[in-house]
Amino acid sequence: MNTSIILKENIDGLGIIGDVVSVKAGYARNYLIPKNLASVANDRNVKELDHQKRQLAHKLEKVTKDAEGIKARIEKVTCAFTQRAGEDGKLFGSVTSMDIEAKLQEAGVDIDRKKIQLGDAIKSLGEHIVPVKLAAGVVADLKVVVTAEEA
Repeated sequence: MNTSIILKENIDGLGIIGDVVSVKAGYARNYLIPKNLASVANDRNVKELDHQKRQLAHKLEKVTKDAEGIKARIEKVTCAFTQRAGEDGKLFGSVTSMDIEAKLQEAGVDIDRKKIQLGDAIKSLGEHIVPVKLAAGVVADLKVVVTAEEA
C-alpha cells in the first residue's frame, strides 16, 4: 500500500523539496517521517505547502523587481578609468573589481564587489562590458572604459 507524502528535503530518485510523492507506507512511516525528511500529505499539510509556495513566489517577485531597479541604475553608469599604459595598449597596472566597486559607489550605486563578475583584472585599454550578478538571477551589464593617461 502506498502513502502520499510531502518532501521536506531533496531526496535522490524521489523528488525535490515541496513535491507530493507516493511511496510505500513502511518507507514513509519508518524512515522518511521519523528523520523529518517528509510529512504526511493530508489536507492541512497540503494547504500549508500551497500557502508557503505563494509566499515564496511573492517574495521572489519583490526581490526580482528590486534587482531590476538596481540593474537599470547600474546600466546607466559608465565607469571611466585613466591608467598608465604602454604603446601596445597594455596597462602598467590593472582595473580590479575593487576599483569598479569604488566607482559605482561614487555614482551612488552600492554593490558588493563579489557580485562584479570580473574574471581577471582588466589589463588593456578600451571599452569592456562587465557582468554584475544581482539577486534572483538578474545580471546587469556594466560599461567600463579604460583610457591612457597623458604623459
